[in-house]
Amino acid sequence: MARIDSADAPGGPPVGLEQSPGESHLSQQSSQPVRISDEEKELVRLARAGDDRGFAGLVRLHQRRAYAVARSIVLTHEDAEDAVQEGFLRAHQALDRFDPSQAFGAWLNRIVANAALDLARRRKVRNAEELSDTMATPFRDPAEGDELRERLKAALAKLSDRARSVIVLHDIEGFTHAEIGEMLGIPGGTARSDLHHARQKLRVLLGNLRD
Repeated sequence: MARIDSADAPGGPPVGLEQSPGESHLSQQSSQPVRISDEEKELVRLARAGDDRGFAGLVRLHQRRAYAVARSIVLTHEDAEDAVQEGFLRAHQALDRFDPSQAFGAWLNRIVANAALDLARRRKVRNAEELSDTMATPFRDPAEGDELRERLKAALAKLSDRARSVIVLHDIEGFTHAEIGEMLGIPGGTARSDLHHARQKLRVLLGNLRD
């Protein structure tokens, strides 16, 4: 799948997601052939030829998942929308560097992740109260009601950007470890390990909920 590194991604590499040379090598080795729909191929062709209809079609195809990627990193709807808009802008400006044989969605998601991380870095104060209801749903126990929701919001807000990203992308949005690795610039095995540790941290933060 397509990767965005510091040479290719507008806005530079993801902040706080540095990888060692060994990790980079493993990540490249793990790349798998991807299937690209005829519709996406045609839209990419049009977009690269300067036809605005092509890029508009790519936005339509990928905006929901792009938003999910951004929202896994930032804590508010407004910031996620800003990151998605910035990500699409960067992608449009970098179309001439995109390899059409690769999946556009994976390439775009990496750019959006970069944009969201840039935005998260600039935010000194995070507003945990504005996490969406959908983020809490997979963890909710109806018997515990609002208390659980509030505690979960606060706990997710206390996780690092990377820990929060992997747990939301996997447990809520349904991305695979390999897909998360592509988005965050880490090997799939590292994403799996990060998810394990993120869940442990979340359990610790929620540990006294039933006390």
